[in-house]
Amino acid sequence: MSTADISSSTTKISIVYYSGTGNIHKLAVAAEEAAAKTGAEVRLRRVAEYVDASLAPEFTEWTEAWRENAEAIADIPTATADDLDWADAILIGGPGRFGMIPAPLKHFIDLAWPLNARGGLSGKVMSSFTSTGAPHGGQEATILSLNTVFCHWGGIIVPPGITDDIMTAPSNGNPYGVSSVSGQQAVPGRLAENVTEDNLAAIAHQTRRMLEVADALRRGRAADADR
Repeated sequence: MSTADISSSTTKISIVYYSGTGNIHKLAVAAEEAAAKTGAEVRLRRVAEYVDASLAPEFTEWTEAWRENAEAIADIPTATADDLDWADAILIGGPGRFGMIPAPLKHFIDLAWPLNARGGLSGKVMSSFTSTGAPHGGQEATILSLNTVFCHWGGIIVPPGITDDIMTAPSNGNPYGVSSVSGQQAVPGRLAENVTEDNLAAIAHQTRRMLEVADALRRGRAADADR
């Protein structure tokens, strides 16, 4: 891209997420809407399951909710490494699994290895978000695991911090990345009902904040190239 292209184009953000029963999907859509309102170019991309059936069929209500969510998000394009390469800013979300990155999302991260190996992710603005079944269900550990990946990629991590009053709302509070509490049980027909309006406002704030930084970096790099 030429210097003229950099200075005249809009900031590009890829929102990449894995969602089992809809909570992360709802947050990702809120992030997409917030990014679009800033004028950014946005790609909303889901990370596909790599299994064809529920991992916990004995939990019938969870399995029904999992199937319902899979049908609801089927039309959203599947994430590829190109979506990371394209973006100036990368927002990644996934549920916590015992305080770790969920397996489908980890698999996607592994697929980005060739892009990372050639330095294609270095210097991009990155941030993350999560959801767990309980308030202390590994939210911070999951976020920090994703942020560790960003360190390997050479990303510029932009957390939400406590930079807006919405971050101290009762259902928020995680300065590392927006987190929601999905509740102990997924209920078919009531997907993501535990994602609060404050959670949605917080992910919108996080998205705007990282876009502000990404836009400043992009313009600064263009100015440096012109000198």
